[in-house]
Amino acid sequence: MLHIDNITLFFGERPLFDSITAMINPGERIGLVGPNGAGKSTLLKLIAGIQQADSGAIKMSNQATIGYLPQDGVDPDPNLTVFEEVEQVFKEVLTLRDRQAEVQKQLEGLDPTSDEHHQAIEEFGQLQHQLENRGAYSIKADIIRVLKGLGFSEKDLLRPTTEFSGGWLMRVALAKLLLMNPTYLLLDEPTNHLDIESLQWIEQFLLQFEGAVILVSHDRSFLNIVTTRTLALQNGDLYDYAGNYSFYEKKYAEELDMLKKQYENQQKEIKQTQDFIDRFRAKATKAKQVQSRIKQLEKLERITFEEDSSEISFRFPAPERSGQVVLTLENLVKKYGDLTVFDGINYEVERGDKIAVVGPNGAGKSTLIRILAGLEPVTSGKREVGYNVTPGYFAQHQADELNPQNTALDEMRLAGSRESETRLRTILGCFLFIGDDVFKKVKVLSGGEKSRLALAKMLLNPGNFLIFDEPTNHLDMQSKNILQQALQQFEGTLMIVSHDRDFLDPIVDKTLEIQPGKIKTWLGNVSYYLDKKREETSGVNKPEENSAPSDGRSRKEQRRLEAEKRNALSKKIKPLKKRLAEIESEIEKGEHRKAEIEKLMSAESFYDDAEAVKKSSMEYESIKSNLADLLNKWEEVAGRIEFVENE
Repeated sequence: MLHIDNITLFFGERPLFDSITAMINPGERIGLVGPNGAGKSTLLKLIAGIQQADSGAIKMSNQATIGYLPQDGVDPDPNLTVFEEVEQVFKEVLTLRDRQAEVQKQLEGLDPTSDEHHQAIEEFGQLQHQLENRGAYSIKADIIRVLKGLGFSEKDLLRPTTEFSGGWLMRVALAKLLLMNPTYLLLDEPTNHLDIESLQWIEQFLLQFEGAVILVSHDRSFLNIVTTRTLALQNGDLYDYAGNYSFYEKKYAEELDMLKKQYENQQKEIKQTQDFIDRFRAKATKAKQVQSRIKQLEKLERITFEEDSSEISFRFPAPERSGQVVLTLENLVKKYGDLTVFDGINYEVERGDKIAVVGPNGAGKSTLIRILAGLEPVTSGKREVGYNVTPGYFAQHQADELNPQNTALDEMRLAGSRESETRLRTILGCFLFIGDDVFKKVKVLSGGEKSRLALAKMLLNPGNFLIFDEPTNHLDMQSKNILQQALQQFEGTLMIVSHDRDFLDPIVDKTLEIQPGKIKTWLGNVSYYLDKKREETSGVNKPEENSAPSDGRSRKEQRRLEAEKRNALSKKIKPLKKRLAEIESEIEKGEHRKAEIEKLMSAESFYDDAEAVKKSSMEYESIKSNLADLLNKWEEVAGRIEFVENE
């Protein structure tokens, strides 16, 4: 049992946690929720022993183990492959296995009648027993099972960790934690780097996990499926609810409604008492009663109630009406060098379509929507924009285009809309820029804050065909609800890449599935698409591997055909691998130049030359944006290689 015992932690002069207490029982699945800044990530760090409280303690048995996944910042060994990195979880087992190999070698050189041989046999048996108890002989299968579930191919397992982007390295870290099988598993936003397929897999894994799980997530569906208890951080306190997120929401709304009524009743009593005091203060005959009322007010324990911030809302301005056909792709081909991402794609978007874009990472989702947005040229074929269509595009890397010297409010003013400053501050409030936060300079904002600011800025001039690439990654529940409601009311056309089913389902009426090299439209929301995919794949009998040929071919003929298949595969794979190497070379050059500029910027004399500062800053931002694009391309090429190999 894990005991959070009267934890107090100050953030400046304000207590982030004020004597909070909770008991975590073995095997529980707990959602840790609360607004941004409430301290969810900090509490996980306290439990993990990474951060210390000002007072109180985290108590658990000496035998208990903790596995902790942060939101970012994982750092795998660059000298190891993916498989070897994950295998480090089993260090003790690997040590036992090495010792067993040593003992086995010793046995070969010992006299079978000697005492040394007898002792070695005994040690070998003990090691064998220990290895069996620790599941040593299923380690490889377990590692492959978990990594495949998280989206890695078997070929990926043999590649160095340095070849993978930050999102994939987070999956490596998650795989290690899942295989570690800790007593308490702490996960901070684990779904941010997963596609829908991997998300479904980890849901099932956590449902069968034997240890306790404490989970921070802004994915409502994920929380509802996995958790059975909710701990809510609010204004320094920790509240306990015996149900999943939907249960918590309902109970919290009831409590808030009751508190509001109590607050309103108390305010009436205070007003009546104060009116009596003001009315009879000057009358000597009422002096005793007045003093009694004054003391009554002084002793009164005041109920504090803040209006529910969920009442904040944002509504898009009515877009101009476009033609019936918003955008058409005809026989579209997209290549990067020798790599073919799409070959002969046909697709049409009609006015009023609300489309979710889904598919595995690396399948080409980002490439397709960048083509639709007009930001990525096509190799051949036609991309035709309909009458009076104005696209609006948002992706995470757009945060890099913000001016570091501007405040959040400055950036909103520069968006070119005619909204008043009060309205601009309200919109910023929808995306968690509260009070003086609007005066923070872009250069001091976190990555998540920059993304939220870029999203808020884009919404001021949205156009009538909105295209979003993972808009919810850095939003809390409240901000997601505000954006969701605004998109539900939006009268134009939408395309959204996201893995958040709860966010998408009320908005979209079509689902565009992208697999490497092909696309398919499903006439329904994401839940409908997933249900149909399950029906489509259930009951399919896969042929047994390594079965003998049943068509009368000779073994020689079979070998010849297999050789032809290998040659055909080599012809397909070779240009892909060549393109992958080219991208990796470009990434290496970009990282090298980025490091050079960072070294230059760290020198005190750098800022003496304003023109040089401007030039270097512009180059630095351009390199960062280019590196983000290159990583997306790398993932697409790697996904294409995997698809061809599986095919």
